[in-house]
Amino acid sequence: MSTSNTDNTDNTDQSGNNRPDDEQDTQFVYHTPGGGEMAAEGAFADEDELAPAGGWAPADFDADDFHFEFDEDEFSAPDFGDDFDDEDWEEVERSLGIVRPEHIEEALPTVAIVGRPNVGKSTLVNRFIGRREAVVEDFPGVTRDRISYLADWNGRRFWVQDTGGWDPNVKGIHAAIAHQAEVAMETADVIVFVVDTKVGITETDSVMASRLQRSQVPVILVANKFDSDSQYADMAEFYALGLGDPWPVSAQHGRGGADVLDEVHAKFPEVPRQSSIVEGPRRVALVGKPNVGKSSLLNKFAREERSVVDNVAGTTVDPVDSLVQLDEKLWKFIDTAGLRKKVKNATGHEYYASLRTRGVIDAAEVCVLLIDASEPVTEQDQRVLAMILESGKALVIAFNKWDLMDDERRWELDRELDQQLAHVPWVSRVNISAKTGRALQKLEPAMLEALESWDKRISTGQLNNWLREAIAANPPPMKNNRLPRVLFATQASTRPPVIVLFTTGFLDAGYRRYLERKFREAFGFHGSPVRVAVRVRERRQRK
Repeated sequence: MSTSNTDNTDNTDQSGNNRPDDEQDTQFVYHTPGGGEMAAEGAFADEDELAPAGGWAPADFDADDFHFEFDEDEFSAPDFGDDFDDEDWEEVERSLGIVRPEHIEEALPTVAIVGRPNVGKSTLVNRFIGRREAVVEDFPGVTRDRISYLADWNGRRFWVQDTGGWDPNVKGIHAAIAHQAEVAMETADVIVFVVDTKVGITETDSVMASRLQRSQVPVILVANKFDSDSQYADMAEFYALGLGDPWPVSAQHGRGGADVLDEVHAKFPEVPRQSSIVEGPRRVALVGKPNVGKSSLLNKFAREERSVVDNVAGTTVDPVDSLVQLDEKLWKFIDTAGLRKKVKNATGHEYYASLRTRGVIDAAEVCVLLIDASEPVTEQDQRVLAMILESGKALVIAFNKWDLMDDERRWELDRELDQQLAHVPWVSRVNISAKTGRALQKLEPAMLEALESWDKRISTGQLNNWLREAIAANPPPMKNNRLPRVLFATQASTRPPVIVLFTTGFLDAGYRRYLERKFREAFGFHGSPVRVAVRVRERRQRK
């Protein structure tokens, strides 16, 4: 943009500079592409006019271009599904073509960690999965069952199977442990054979290596407890096993573990031997004190020796899970270690086994509490029951070893139940025998009923109608010469069901138990704990 004078008067001084002149009229112009000039004033002028519906629009606005007729009767009030239950949402999903699979199945390869006892298999498993899951202690025989853990390396997920120590010349419980290791080798896609660098080759290592030489799947030889470079000479003797180059690893310090995982990843087949269900089935935790028959019950359901069973209490250390198809559904049963007395005073693997059991209870959806019917109900049974109630899980009580009962013991058991289990009348009780299979078919209906109650939700309108009737029949006790008023109630959550009462004063524990009893009489919720919470409205301060 430039300026130009409108007259031809010479307004320059002797030096050629412009002189200020009040009468001079300066005009601002724009240069056009053709070499001409255009006055800046009025170059970009907006002419506005009032639109028919209010507001402002350009002069060329034509309201007919935007004339649409809507029938308000075709549009109802918005419905966000606030009062929908699970069945209503399932109907909406079906109408939209959304199909949710009941189980998620994935083809994941499996690597089995095998070796003789106390060579560091469980420590290596913890390194592979990146967390401390397997129970580890510095003496042989801690791991007894075949345990599967989900791991991820280089973007590929796979199963890592921890096994107990394998020995060819054993009997009793050790023979059952060796059998579990053999099953793991037969079903794995890759086998990791662990040996001890400090000890060298033993007779058990030689026997196991000769069996693995005939294996149809890749075998990776790992020399564990390789803590320094000075042990390379000790590692050389493992070439005699005929399984290729040994991989030096220190599972305790994390040395060489990544190299082994890279090799395992490279050995995985494109199509694993078998696919596995990774998500979907309802989780059932078998809990109780030691030696009440939890592992026997799992084996009876699974129709195989899935868990090691022995008469010695404390056989199970790590949680053992198994997918079991019953009459109605597919379930994921988890066998846990027995909870002993004075867990705080427990040491070694017993302490960590109890921690794993607590974690299984928290992750489960329904717990089956096993009680030895042939013995009196103990304080430890009460502690396990209290732990389950505190976790808020659905519950079924199974009285096992019913085949050992006589008439006198049945009369004593009825009296014990009236005295020690009177505070949980809402729990289903099933009398079973894991050894003979007595009444095992009654467990699944009881679990389904408990889970249905655990997932159940009551509408706010139904709750408040029930609440008015319950309070009218028995008003709350007075506090500080004032009668607390219950304003309204609502179910805040499920799993477990939580009922929140909004009141003007606190309700004591006895009245909350009364409301819970009335609530169960009206709505059921058999097999599921119900929590009643009180929220007191704060008083408004007077100005």
